[in-house]
Amino acid sequence: METFVLAGGCFWCLDAAYRALRGVEEVVSGYTGGDTPNPTYEQVCTGATGHAEAVKVTFDPELIAPDVILDAFFTMHDPRQLDHQGHDVGTQYRSAMFPADDAQRELFERARERASELWDAPLGDVEGTIVTRIEPLGEFFEAEDHHQDFFAKNPTQGYCLAVAVPKVNKVRARFAEYAA
Repeated sequence: METFVLAGGCFWCLDAAYRALRGVEEVVSGYTGGDTPNPTYEQVCTGATGHAEAVKVTFDPELIAPDVILDAFFTMHDPRQLDHQGHDVGTQYRSAMFPADDAQRELFERARERASELWDAPLGDVEGTIVTRIEPLGEFFEAEDHHQDFFAKNPTQGYCLAVAVPKVNKVRARFAEYAA
């Protein structure tokens, strides 16, 4: 098994989209990248903790390649939006990747380069620049229980219908051979 920690806006969307892929064994929503120990959702939402809403994605690389996990990450959110995704605004919604080691850092850097092709914007372009950060992996704090597998528990919730469903559908369409 391999685990990546990724942040790309609200963790509910990333959680839902990754759970739609065969080979993903576990997705845990949480917070990382900041200075506040054991933050709460309310604290993270203020933007004052420095943490990002993130997911810890554990997958079987024999069933789904690490590059697919990373390309799906760049499919399910817009990596050109600095410190927000849609109406979710603040550093807690930043696009970031948190490598556990140098090997992951290299994978993440290559994925970020591939994303520039997906989003039709060269990395050096001012317009449409990929702003995804690669930050050191600090401590990962699990989000509260009600945030885990939120989409499955709340499929008719407004945010899920308006924001998560289109992202899940986009990932399922692009990675149909991995659809769970």
